[in-house]
Amino acid sequence: MALVERSDTELLVEFRNPSTKEQAFTSIIKKYQERLYWHIRRMVVEHEDANDVLQNVFIRVWNGLMNFKEESQLYTWLYRIATNESLTFLENLKKRSAVSLSDVESGLENKVKADKYFDPNKLEWKLQVAIQQLPEKQRLVFSLRYYDELPYEEMSKVLDTSEGALKASYHHAVKKIEDYIKNH
Repeated sequence: MALVERSDTELLVEFRNPSTKEQAFTSIIKKYQERLYWHIRRMVVEHEDANDVLQNVFIRVWNGLMNFKEESQLYTWLYRIATNESLTFLENLKKRSAVSLSDVESGLENKVKADKYFDPNKLEWKLQVAIQQLPEKQRLVFSLRYYDELPYEEMSKVLDTSEGALKASYHHAVKKIEDYIKNH
């Protein structure tokens, strides 16, 4: 018998009840962990790093969920935490290595190319390399829109940026990706 997935509202009510708190949190993790993992992975590239960041996200969620005011969807709130944790991870990586963010981004591009399954002739690999060459904000906007199919209104809440600016970032990202794929 398949379990019926509970709504976010039901899960939040259960989380606020001490006797069902842990079970509700486990259900939230099961419901959102894969989508959050892939969102983080597209930003930080390596599996191990994505797992570390995801673990930090769920620690922050556990500590902050009791105070979640439900002014946005739970999913939006989780994405915002995952985005901020990913950006913090990349910023710390930059500080630890004492190099510029562009050097970190080049390193991410090289990690894509170093993958044992990397085939530079396949379109999906060209796409991944092109995405890693985008500036951080454009890469994030492209990922949220293209992979996660997040509406601009939701992205605006996650990134605290106007919908117009997000549309422009996405448009520029798509153009750069198209140019890269045509020329490589």
